[in-house]
Amino acid sequence: MTTAPTTIGTVADLVQAVASPQRWWATPANFVDDLAMRWLIDLLGFPSSFVGTFTSGGSTANLIGLGAARQAAGERLGLHPSIDGIADLPEPRVYASTETHHVVGRALGVLGMGRANLRSIPVDGDGRIDLDLLQRALDEDAAAGRTAVAIVGCAGDVNTGAVDPLPELARIARERETWLHVDGAYGGFGLLDARVRNLYGDLAAYDSFAVDPHKWMAAPVGTGAVIVRDEGILGRAFTIETGDYDRERLAVPGTGDTASPFDELGYGTPDWGLDFSTPARGLAVWATLLEIGADGMRERVIRHNDCARRVADRARASDELELLREPVLSICCFRYVPPGWGAAGGRADAADEARLDALNEEILHAVRARGRCITSSTRVGGRFAIRPCYVNPRSGLADADALVDEVLEVGRSLAR
Repeated sequence: MTTAPTTIGTVADLVQAVASPQRWWATPANFVDDLAMRWLIDLLGFPSSFVGTFTSGGSTANLIGLGAARQAAGERLGLHPSIDGIADLPEPRVYASTETHHVVGRALGVLGMGRANLRSIPVDGDGRIDLDLLQRALDEDAAAGRTAVAIVGCAGDVNTGAVDPLPELARIARERETWLHVDGAYGGFGLLDARVRNLYGDLAAYDSFAVDPHKWMAAPVGTGAVIVRDEGILGRAFTIETGDYDRERLAVPGTGDTASPFDELGYGTPDWGLDFSTPARGLAVWATLLEIGADGMRERVIRHNDCARRVADRARASDELELLREPVLSICCFRYVPPGWGAAGGRADAADEARLDALNEEILHAVRARGRCITSSTRVGGRFAIRPCYVNPRSGLADADALVDEVLEVGRSLAR
């Protein structure tokens, strides 16, 4: 899922390491960091009233979003979880699909709510959270007096690229006065493709959103972001106390009232996240958007989604390939089915399925060994799948065709 950074991102990363090793207390780098977040919020289409902070990746971004959700759930009951803990928060529960990334469960463990209190809801045939089963789980917990802390929606799961029914999740969350957190670490930028924009619904209805510029935007690894609706809740969830050594620099940044940039605190606040000492991660985001703009980022997402669609089209047109899941974003899951091993697109018996799994795993490793294409794998409906995921900024339709050609050539050779 992670790709190499582009040249401009690499250079920006070097610049911040040398010129702004401490994000909060040195201008102008933290001005650029703050500007990058405003640009990111605008690019994705969130209301300007939303706030955000850069993180070390999607793991931390999801943890921060769920930490804010925990704070909001406590405050609805007159509690202050970040100060007093959650002992008085009745049986907290977070709801997410079985395809949700495992960092969500780990976040519950870190936040003291417990991994066992993540209610994993089965998915439908398209890999999206089953809304009826979600409602049933919410009703069951409400009747038992448990606390619904958050509903987690997936904006592009890392397995197949499926997008949960986010508009319906937003409606359910509002009706039940529950926080809606959306994990878009991989697929968040997918909303820039007008063909799938409706799947994301009204972004103003989200309470928090995780996204990783180090994936689709190709910023250096270690560049995540979280965007949150309520600045107050976020600040109360992650407030960091100051010492006497912090109190002298009280000038408002950008007013020109100081003789030195070290006489002011600068832009942004460490009260919105976990890090205190942190690099100016937004510098690479700013540089990337300065280089390619919103149109360039939109073109990249559409091109990559087209790559997945090209693989799907060729799989449908071939008697030797089987498409295992229709692509939604830039992931396509398919497999090679030799003639006589069961009709492509049909269900083979258990013995054939085992043979197909073993063959396709061998194809995967052989394709990698040839060095022309590097791809990954997963399982879809229990079946081994070859899983290209297009996020590299240099990838195009020729790369999609090359992979299919390699799978066919290697598959035919191995099947013989």
